[in-house]
Amino acid sequence: MPIHTPPRMWILETANTAYAFGLNEAGLLTHTYWGKRLPNLSDYPAPHNFPGWASFNGAKQVIREEYAAYGGTSYVEPCLKVTFADGVRDTVLQFVRAVQQGETLHITLTDSAYPLEVILTYRVLAEYDLIERYVTVINHSDQPITLERVWSAQWHLPLGDGYHLKHLTGRWLDEWHIHHEPLVNGVKVLESRRLTTSHHHNPYFAIDRGNASEDHGEVWFGVLAWSGNWKIAAEVTDFHSTRVNIGLNDFDFAWQLPPTQAFITPPSIAGYTPDGFGAASHRLHDYIREQVVPHPNVTRKILYNSWEATLFNVDEPSQIQLAELAAQMGVELFVMDDGWFHKRNSDNAGLGDWWPDETKFPNGLNPLIEAVNRLGMEFGLWVEPEMVNPDSDLYRTHPDWVIHFPTRARTEARNQLILNVARQDVQEYLIALLDDLLTRHNIAFIKWDMNRNVSEPGWPSYDGEQRELWVRYVQGVYHVWGTLRERHPNVIWQSCSGGGGRADLGILRLADQIWISDNTYPAPRLNIQEGYSQVFPASTMEAWVTDSGKREGMPEPLSFRFHVSMCGSLGVGGNLPEWTPAERAEAAGYIAQYKQIRHIVQFGDMYRLQSAQNGAFSAVQYVTKDQSESVIFAFRTHLPHPSVLPPLYLRGLDAETLYEQVGTSKRMSGAGWMYTGLLLELADWRSEVIHLQQA
Repeated sequence: MPIHTPPRMWILETANTAYAFGLNEAGLLTHTYWGKRLPNLSDYPAPHNFPGWASFNGAKQVIREEYAAYGGTSYVEPCLKVTFADGVRDTVLQFVRAVQQGETLHITLTDSAYPLEVILTYRVLAEYDLIERYVTVINHSDQPITLERVWSAQWHLPLGDGYHLKHLTGRWLDEWHIHHEPLVNGVKVLESRRLTTSHHHNPYFAIDRGNASEDHGEVWFGVLAWSGNWKIAAEVTDFHSTRVNIGLNDFDFAWQLPPTQAFITPPSIAGYTPDGFGAASHRLHDYIREQVVPHPNVTRKILYNSWEATLFNVDEPSQIQLAELAAQMGVELFVMDDGWFHKRNSDNAGLGDWWPDETKFPNGLNPLIEAVNRLGMEFGLWVEPEMVNPDSDLYRTHPDWVIHFPTRARTEARNQLILNVARQDVQEYLIALLDDLLTRHNIAFIKWDMNRNVSEPGWPSYDGEQRELWVRYVQGVYHVWGTLRERHPNVIWQSCSGGGGRADLGILRLADQIWISDNTYPAPRLNIQEGYSQVFPASTMEAWVTDSGKREGMPEPLSFRFHVSMCGSLGVGGNLPEWTPAERAEAAGYIAQYKQIRHIVQFGDMYRLQSAQNGAFSAVQYVTKDQSESVIFAFRTHLPHPSVLPPLYLRGLDAETLYEQVGTSKRMSGAGWMYTGLLLELADWRSEVIHLQQA
């Protein structure tokens, strides 16, 4: 069993790691260990009583509580803060019981004076070397309790100093920058207050001792599976203790918990590896591919998206022309983007009215869909269900359905407002309309977009605590999207929020893919894709070949643009009628090549051989799980002359197996490929794809 229970302790073991905590002599739930799995249960340290530090710091300031509540002489960041009906604002949690159900452990704590129950749930994901945690708070009193902070987990690092934090930052068009910085005494905060996960930070952390690399060194890492406001608070105390708190953002947050009701936090998933940042990514990639996405291990089709070619000027003839060209190139999925629905001729109108525009499609969408299907492709559609234009039938009928404050102007962004999806009537409207759309049409793919962040976060008609909006909105999105997915289980969904504004493990329980950035220029895209890969596998990364760069006379050839996009789930978004026949024929060759290697890219282990964010020469490698095949992508942007490219030392191959480079006569053992170094000669803005197979 992965959960062991020596006296007053709980030890959670995965295939290679362990996590331990227990009750100290004072009865406090105390963290004791997180790291490599040890040979004997007696090897794990037992919880201790630590004395306080003079009159200014009590014992709780020193003890590493497993889930610290605000109260007493504890001045570290608490996970839980509540206000009881009588105005008392601290919480004293005491252990009650532990219940084990297979690979899940429930630890129940209660307040010493109030009927408040807190259940800490741990789920051991043994084969992935991961642990999932979440918290359930139950009000057993006859009066409401106000939750002001309720985080999902507090992850403790081994006692010591010198830890570094790796995290991801960015902005629209410039997402997924990797930062690696020392943690010093105090609290380092990363967060979103935007209603979505955001382009600016991602709910991911990786901690090392400042000396970890892609392949070596201890790394503790984790994520939050949530698509709304979130917060990470990494704290270093004056007592050589480092911990990472992660959960719902408590900014402008309050939740009125009625009698007998429960509140459940989103889960945090975390792990440990002694083998560097690359191994941490592998753990998350495998878990996401196999356990999180709705369609695990399903090959992602090559799509064409019509946006760049037609913008809002879509109609049946123009889309059929594009579909014919895409089919000739070997595309498998045709996606019609914005502009297809009622009175949508620009971004000024139409959002909310999700039925085909009567002028553009007088016979509806089915003739177009049937034409696409006859060409051998599936059909997909773009929607933005959470948004509404003031110039729409929906808004004219229900102006109160948007998020707003009655006394404030309603700020428009991209000429649109946000529907309050926390409302049940809004949820029912969207479910009915989109269910009808999917029922009446043979639609295989939906791109779900969200093109703005929140303003005036009010809910005037709600008779409860309005600050619940932040959570209830996301729960509403999950309900709408989840209901549609249940009714149409074969549809592949893609999450988009102006690119990477909603990328997290919460949304990936509904969507198989993420549009990670609106930036499709090849050079910055390499940086963006590298940052994204810290958390997410290539199978979830939609990557288009577009005309970005080409139109402005940039030097990236078509081969470079395709190779960049072939590192993920390949798509095409260029204006195909403006491509020459030679360009379309060349593109067909790359598409055929991708079909031969996509099983390696989408389902293999990824190795970041040379960082795009650290230099102008970069390379990534993918290796199948059985080590029978590998593919290497190498890119050079601009380097001053003369320049000699460093050798690429491949990884992940079987040392004794003989591998042949496809298309050549070159053969070497896995050890030869990994330890002698692969030397490439690339000019500026050139790339190369190397495919290895067992000989």
